[in-house]
Amino acid sequence: MGCPGSNVTGDHPVPLIIGAASSVTGQILSRILGPLSVPLISYLSSCPCLSDRRQFPNFFRTIPSDIYQARAIAQLAIRFNWTWIGAVVANNNYGHMAVKVFQEETQGKGVCLAFVETLQRQNIVSDARRAALTIQASTARVILIFSWYTDVRELFLQLAEINVTDRQFLASEAWSTSGNLLQNLVASKVARGVLGVAIRSSPIPGFENYLRSLHPIHHPNDEFLKEFWEAEFGCSPGVTPLSYSSSSLKSITSTQRSAFPANISHQKASLPPCSGSESLKGVWNHFTDTSQLRVTYNVYLAVYAAAHALHSLLSCPNKDSPPGSSTCSSPKHIKPIELLQHLNNVNFTTSQGEIFYFQGADIPAKYDLVNWQNTAEGSQKLVLIGRVDGFDLHLNESAIQWSTGSKQVPVSVCSESCPPGTRKANRKGEPLCCFDCIPCAEGEISNKTGSLHCERCPSEFWSNVEQTACVPRHLDFLSFNETLGITLTTAAVCGATVTTAVFVVFICYRQTPMVRANNSELSFLLLLSLKLCFLCSLVFIGRPSVWSCRFQQAAFGISFVLCVSCLKVKTIVVLAAFRSARPGAEALIRWFGPGQQRGSVCLLTCIQVIICAIWLSLSPPVPRRDLGFQGSKVTLECAMASVVGFSLVLGYIGLLACTCLLLAFLARKLPDNFNEAKLITFSMLIFCAVWVAFVPAYVSSPGKYVVAVEIFAILASSYGLLICIFAPKCFIILLRPEKNTKKHLMAR
Repeated sequence: MGCPGSNVTGDHPVPLIIGAASSVTGQILSRILGPLSVPLISYLSSCPCLSDRRQFPNFFRTIPSDIYQARAIAQLAIRFNWTWIGAVVANNNYGHMAVKVFQEETQGKGVCLAFVETLQRQNIVSDARRAALTIQASTARVILIFSWYTDVRELFLQLAEINVTDRQFLASEAWSTSGNLLQNLVASKVARGVLGVAIRSSPIPGFENYLRSLHPIHHPNDEFLKEFWEAEFGCSPGVTPLSYSSSSLKSITSTQRSAFPANISHQKASLPPCSGSESLKGVWNHFTDTSQLRVTYNVYLAVYAAAHALHSLLSCPNKDSPPGSSTCSSPKHIKPIELLQHLNNVNFTTSQGEIFYFQGADIPAKYDLVNWQNTAEGSQKLVLIGRVDGFDLHLNESAIQWSTGSKQVPVSVCSESCPPGTRKANRKGEPLCCFDCIPCAEGEISNKTGSLHCERCPSEFWSNVEQTACVPRHLDFLSFNETLGITLTTAAVCGATVTTAVFVVFICYRQTPMVRANNSELSFLLLLSLKLCFLCSLVFIGRPSVWSCRFQQAAFGISFVLCVSCLKVKTIVVLAAFRSARPGAEALIRWFGPGQQRGSVCLLTCIQVIICAIWLSLSPPVPRRDLGFQGSKVTLECAMASVVGFSLVLGYIGLLACTCLLLAFLARKLPDNFNEAKLITFSMLIFCAVWVAFVPAYVSSPGKYVVAVEIFAILASSYGLLICIFAPKCFIILLRPEKNTKKHLMAR
C-alpha cells in the first residue's frame, strides 16, 4: 500500500486503497485519507461507527456492519423461544454494541439477558474464570459470546476445568469459523453444537485452478511459494538452496504454518533439488482449500468494486472525445475525488448472480449461519445450515446438531410458559422473563400459552373447570328433583293433607258445640284457605314460565288474604258477641250476623283480587335470567317487573294481619272457658313474625334461594295458623269429648 502523493511506480499517486483489516485501523486511515478524498475499501472493518458518512465520507467496506449480526442472533433467540440468555462480550465497543443491539431487537419479545460478563484482553485469565463461574451458577442454558477467538478459547478452558459442558453457545463472526477452536479437543468438549453467524463464503471462479497452477519456476521471486514448496514436497525448487528469511516465515498464517514439517529448519540445508514434475493439482490442504473463502471473498469484492469504479471513470461516453477532455479521464491522471464519486454509484453483478452496490459505506448485509458438528475423529467440523439476507433468516433447522447431541432444541427460560388457564404475574425485582403463573379467576379464561391477562367471559357464559374456554351457563331454578325442592314439596303436601284431615274431623263433628261455636262456616272457609296456602307454594317450584310467574303471586296473595280475612271476621264476631251481652247492645250482634260475616270476607278478599288483577294486567312478573349472580349457573326466576304491585299485595296482607292481631289482642281476656281470640292472637303473632323476617331474607338470598325463602315463609305461616287455631280444638274433639259441651264452653 502506498501513500497519496508517493510514487509507487515512479510518478503516479495512489488514487484508492484496499485495506484496513480492523475497525480501528479503518477509522485511522479514513480520517487521514478523508481530507485528500482518497477512497478506502475495507474487507474486515465492521464497526457500525464507520457507517457515518459525515465522519468517514471516503470509507467503503465489503463486510456488513456488526449491527446486522447482532440482529441475526437476536432473531435466532426469538425463533427458538430462548427467553433467558447469558452474554459474554469483549470489553470494548464491539461487545457493548452487540449487547445494546441485541436488547433493542428483542425488546417486547419476552427475551431477557440473565447476565452480561465482559472479557478484557489484559486480564483474560481472571475475567474468563469469573465469566465461567457466572455461567455455571446461572440457570440460562444459552450463552451469547461476542469476543475474539483467543478470548473464547480461554473461556472454554475455564469452563472445561469446572466441567460445564451442557450450554448452547451462540457465536459471533469473530470466532464462529475459527479453525483453532474447531480443532481444539478441550473446546470440542465444552462447545458442542455451537450456532453462529459467519462472514459469508462464496466460491471465486477460477481461483482454485489458479492456486493449483502455481509453480516456483513461474514465480522465482515469490519467497512464500518457495518455502511452501519445500514444506509440501521436501525438495528445493531452485538450483541453489533457498535461504529462509524470518520475515517470509512470519508472513505465513498459523493455519498454513501448521502444514509445515516441524523439522523444516534442519531440512532446508540438505533438501535435494526438485525434479520439476511436482504439482499442486493433487494436493489437499488449507492452502488449496477454497470451500471456505470468507475474508478472501470480501477482498475479491473490494477489488472488483474498485475495478468497476475505475472502469466507469475511465470509460469515455463519447468515443471521439480526446483523453484529456472533461468527460474522459486518463489512467495517468486519475483524481481520487472522481474515483470516490464513481465508487458511490458502482453497481455490477457478481459471478454468483448477486447485484453488488454500496449503501453509503455499506453493502447489503449477508451472512452464513454455521453449526459446529462432531466428527468421527473427536474434533468438530463447520456445517452451513442457513443464511442471513438483510433482516431475513433462511434456516434449515433439521440440519442443526445441538449441544445435547440431538435434534431437540435446547430450552433456556427463567420461567416456563404459563399454560392456558393461567396468566403471567411478574416477580417483584426480577426481569420480565421471570414470572409466576396465576390461575385465572372464576368467570375468566386464557386460551393461549403465555397469556398476560385473563379475559372475562360474556354475561351468559362462564369459564370451564380448566379456565380455558367460556361455556354457556347452566339454567338454575328450584326444581322438584333436587333435595331442597323435594323437602319443600313434602312439607307443602303434608300441610295440605293435615288441613284436609282437620276439615274431615270438623265435618264429622259439625253438630258439636266446639265446631258450631263462633260460626262454623268461617272455620270451614279458613281451613279451605289454609289448604290453598299450602298448595300455592307448589306453584313456586319448577321451571318458571309466563303463566306460572303470574299465577303464583296471585294464588299466594289471594289465598292469604282469604285466610287472614276469615281470622279477622272471627275476631270481630268474638268481640261483638261479648259486647252484645251489655245492656243496650243487643242489636250489635244482629248487625253482624252470618250474612254480614260472609260478605265481609268476600269484600276483603275482592280488594286483593282487584289489586292482583291490576298488577298482573299492567306489569306482571316475567321469567328472566338473573345474570348478576357470578357462577357457572344462571338463575331463571320470575322477575318483578313492578315492585309497587308486589308491595301492594304484601302490604294489604300485612294490613289485614296487623288489624286482626290488634282486635284479637283486645279480645284475649274476655271471660270464656274457650276464648278463640287467644288462639288467634298467638297465631297472628307467629304470622307477623314470619313475614317480618321474610323481607330481609328475601332481599339477601341469591339465585333460586329467593324462591325457597318465599315458600318457607308461606309454609311456616300456614303451619302456624293451622296448629295454633285448630290443634286445641281437635284435641278437645278427639281426646277430651267431655269438654265438648255448651255448658263447659260457656263456663267462666
